[in-house]
Amino acid sequence: MTRSKSCILALYLFIFTICAAAETRKPFACDPTNSATKKLPFCKTDLSTAERAKDLIGRLTLQEKVKLLVNNAAPVPRLGIMGYDWWSEALHGVSNVGPGTKFGGEFPGATSFPQVITTAASFNTSLWEEIGKVVSDEARAMYNGGQAGLTYWSPNVNIFRDPRWGRGQETPGEDPVAAGKYAASYVKGLQGTGRGDRLKVAASCKHYTAYDLDNWNGVDRFHFNALVSAQDLEDTFSIPFRSCVREGRVASVMCSYNQVNGVPTCADPKLLRKTIRGAWGLKGYIVSDCDSVGVFFNTQHYTRTPEEAAAAAVKAGLDLDCGPFLAQHTENAVAKELLKEADVDAALTNTISVQMRLGMFDGEPSSQPHGNLGPKHVCSARHQELALQAARQGIVLLKNDGPVLPLSQQRLGSVAVIGPNSDATLTMIGNYAGVPCGYTSPLQGIRKYTRTIHNEGCGGVACAKDELFDRAMEAASKADATVLVMGLDQSIEAEFVDRVGLLLPGRQQELVTKVASASKGPTILVLMSGGPLDVSFAQNDARIGAILWAGYPGQAGGAAIADVLFGAHNPGGKLPMTWYPQEYLNNLPMTTMDMRANPSKNYPGRTYRFYKGPVVYPYGYGLSYTTFKHTIAKAPKVLTIPMGGAHRPNSTTFSNKLVRVAHASCKNLTLRVHVDVENTGSRHGTHTLLVFASPPGGGDWAPQKQLVAFQTLGIPAGGKQRVALGVRVCKYLSVVDSGGVRRIPMGDHGLYIGDAKHAVSLQPHKM
Repeated sequence: MTRSKSCILALYLFIFTICAAAETRKPFACDPTNSATKKLPFCKTDLSTAERAKDLIGRLTLQEKVKLLVNNAAPVPRLGIMGYDWWSEALHGVSNVGPGTKFGGEFPGATSFPQVITTAASFNTSLWEEIGKVVSDEARAMYNGGQAGLTYWSPNVNIFRDPRWGRGQETPGEDPVAAGKYAASYVKGLQGTGRGDRLKVAASCKHYTAYDLDNWNGVDRFHFNALVSAQDLEDTFSIPFRSCVREGRVASVMCSYNQVNGVPTCADPKLLRKTIRGAWGLKGYIVSDCDSVGVFFNTQHYTRTPEEAAAAAVKAGLDLDCGPFLAQHTENAVAKELLKEADVDAALTNTISVQMRLGMFDGEPSSQPHGNLGPKHVCSARHQELALQAARQGIVLLKNDGPVLPLSQQRLGSVAVIGPNSDATLTMIGNYAGVPCGYTSPLQGIRKYTRTIHNEGCGGVACAKDELFDRAMEAASKADATVLVMGLDQSIEAEFVDRVGLLLPGRQQELVTKVASASKGPTILVLMSGGPLDVSFAQNDARIGAILWAGYPGQAGGAAIADVLFGAHNPGGKLPMTWYPQEYLNNLPMTTMDMRANPSKNYPGRTYRFYKGPVVYPYGYGLSYTTFKHTIAKAPKVLTIPMGGAHRPNSTTFSNKLVRVAHASCKNLTLRVHVDVENTGSRHGTHTLLVFASPPGGGDWAPQKQLVAFQTLGIPAGGKQRVALGVRVCKYLSVVDSGGVRRIPMGDHGLYIGDAKHAVSLQPHKM
């Protein structure tokens, strides 16, 4: 073959490869080569989304419509519309949970970020949003390559109410304000700003609402009826979802399996139609958790017939069923006049509008925004570096006597690395993960700094036997320092699996104590878990010099742990959940939903906002390799609350000094606080500024304190930074009464910022 022919062949192969890559994703609808559909109004991008959706729905038969009410939506060949599976997940990276996404070929994996509970410990809203942007880049790239969808049922923003919940790892923790800010930040990153109401991908905040029990003591999520007061619903459970819809402008909300006060959430018009779509203004669709409609018919026996169940769900405001139920029974529900076809049209308007906002009816994907994203944009060096940074920022230093940490690379000849999670890979990514780009285990991370002596010590986290203990103790006796990597994995806490207690499983505690006794040098305990652990024994053991919590730190978790151990990164994470002693569970059924303590029933209350008993580590706790000092530089001592037109001066609302938020003029009503934060140590550090407020004496019904603001700062050694904080009074300094009404307590409110305190008196002002 001549050289010129070789060049021509090479050029042909190159062009063929490019063209083949461009054709991996055929148009979902409105193919410009389809002369039968390309001029139809629903394909015209110059029309509004509402006009296009109305035109399309008007062309569908009822039989075609009902087949679009489920996640595995059927194609409509006569209108050039392909089938589509709505179910994809992206909790902390593109996931292989759900049939909408598949790994392989040009997309063997995707960046696996730390599990949400670990990322939440950073309290870094910009990090949360940046992770969302990266995940949506990779999701779009995989969509363009024909291996993913554009609708992702993430994030999980349920409150981590009970420390035993197996899915607490998926959440941003126990505080509703922090969970709400996480939801809005991550959703903004996923969905993008785009052009007008365009979406990069469509997120979904789940599981609405009061969903935080999987399988405990014979009660599972399919049978559970959560009895929730109006007070707790408004004060705790609704806050993250409201923030997700109003501030994050999420494209979807998912209703949960459980009932709330006797009504399945996916069949409750007060929750779906009145609250999510009405009061909060959802612009998007409401989807059921998978088979939820079938569950409330077949398992909860909420309706007599399947047609009644289908009608109840659609009339309540459900737009899409994850599962086949609505496709099977909605047509008969219309025939039996339990449901109107117009109700089906309304549901389809919400789902199809989201697809149109995603560009799925705009023809060729490669010509759309983000159409250039491909394999090179997945697992890129920048994305993997962000996964490492996220893991570093989420690690929490719980103990550092001496200080033992950071370890000196120069002074250590070897480190014993021991424990069932010491060489963990899959454990590090937690649940709802995909296929990561690669792994760096703790053992691999530490090996980059020094020589290691490795022994697992236990055969898995269950740690049922002690046959490896002697070798682990021998390794510790020979090394200059010992790192024990212990904790949990998905066999202990996961979807369908709630924990039975808070102690380390099996004989882990025994292993830690014996290895610490045998260790020649300092002993450091590293914990992997999604939920809190009672490690009081290690906290009180002088031979254990330091404790780190890494959560489930993602694909780069081992590198991040090693970077913290050896001082390449100064830890700044704070616990997003309270760590309780094991005894806390003695009078605490998971099925009791009350947040507030009830001393008469010996009920301790839940989360740092309402529980007043002893803790192992409090919410927001976390040490650093440096120290910080806080000073209130400027803050008012009195703030007047103007009363709006709805206020009646002679009402009891005014006289008892609890002003309804609805009666106050809330616009621009902000408490301005300026704080000086000084790094008084010898190392640069990232500091999380947590601002708590306590209302004036409201009895046991008011929170003892609540998070009202937070901000992450980077301050050099000896440096000082002034931070201006704005606290919206009506939103963050209000409380909720027993009737579920939000009110602003008049009188002295305490502010707590690290070691600084301030009091501001709120006073009503008659206008």
